[in-house]
Amino acid sequence: MSNSSLFSTTISTMKLLSTVVSATLPRTRNTSLTKPVNFTLKHTAEFNLSGTPSCVYWKETDWVTDGCTLIETNSTHSVCSCDHLSTFALIMQTKPSENDHHLDVFSMVAETLGLVFLVLTLLTFALCRKNPRVINTARIQLCISLLLAHFLFLLTQILLKSKSLQPHKLACAVMAGVLHFLFLSAFVWMFIEALMLFIAVKNLSRPKSKQRNFLNWKLLTVVGYMIALFVVGVSAAVVPEGYGSEQCWLKQDKDLKWSFLGPVSFILASNTILFSLIAFSLGYSLAHLNSQVSQIKQTR
Repeated sequence: MSNSSLFSTTISTMKLLSTVVSATLPRTRNTSLTKPVNFTLKHTAEFNLSGTPSCVYWKETDWVTDGCTLIETNSTHSVCSCDHLSTFALIMQTKPSENDHHLDVFSMVAETLGLVFLVLTLLTFALCRKNPRVINTARIQLCISLLLAHFLFLLTQILLKSKSLQPHKLACAVMAGVLHFLFLSAFVWMFIEALMLFIAVKNLSRPKSKQRNFLNWKLLTVVGYMIALFVVGVSAAVVPEGYGSEQCWLKQDKDLKWSFLGPVSFILASNTILFSLIAFSLGYSLAHLNSQVSQIKQTR
C-alpha cells in the first residue's frame, strides 16, 4: 500500500521509510505464528545509518513494535522479523527529542541513587540494634524486592540502549517475567506491612493476654513471595507470548498488563482502607490510654 496517508499517527516525529505491506493467511482468523516470519522492506529513500529504523505493525490508530524486531539494515533495505501477520512498515524517529534524552539521563541517575539508598536502608536494618517486639520482615523484604527490581530494570535499559538485547527474544521475555515478579512482590510486601501495622494498632486497645501474635517471619517470607510467584506463573501459563515487548516488559496487545495492574490496584485500594482504619483505631486507642492528653495531639 503506497498511500501512507491512510496511516496517520499521533507521533509527529515518526517517518515512514518504506511502503506499507500487509500479510494474511486465508481461511483462518489466527494471526500468530509458531515461528517468526522474516521479510525485507525496501527503503523509499536513503537515510543516515547513524539512526536506527524500527519494524512496526499497525494497531488500530498507531504503529507499534510488539512482536517485531529489526534483524539487519543498510542504506537501502531492512530485514524485519515478526511473530504474527499484520500490516507492516519501517519507521524512524526523525528528530529525537532533547527532552526525551534529558528524561532518560534523569531516569538513570534517579535509578542509581535509588539503588544506593536501598542498600543503605538494608545496612541500617542489619547493623542497628533490633527491638524483639518489632518485626521488620516486611520492610526488609520490600527493600530487597525493590533493590533487585530496579537493578534489573537499570541493567535492561542499558542493554536496550546498546542494542544487544533486541535479537535475544527469550532473554528479553525472561527479564520481563522476573521484573513482573519483583515489582509485584514489592506491592505484596507493602500490603503485608500495612496489615501488620493494623494488627499492631488494634493490639494497643487489648490487654496483653488477648493481644494477637504476629506471624512468624519465615511464614511471612514464604507467603509474600508465593503470592507474586503464583500470579506470574498463571500469567506465563495462560499467555506465554505476552512477555518480552520492545522494552522487555509486558506486551500491550496481549492484555497481560492486567496481571500487574489488577493486583496493584487491589493492593492500593486495600492499603487506603487499612490506612483509614489505622488512623481511626490509633486515635481511639490513644485517647483511652491517657485521657489527660489532647486526643488531637496524640493522633498527630
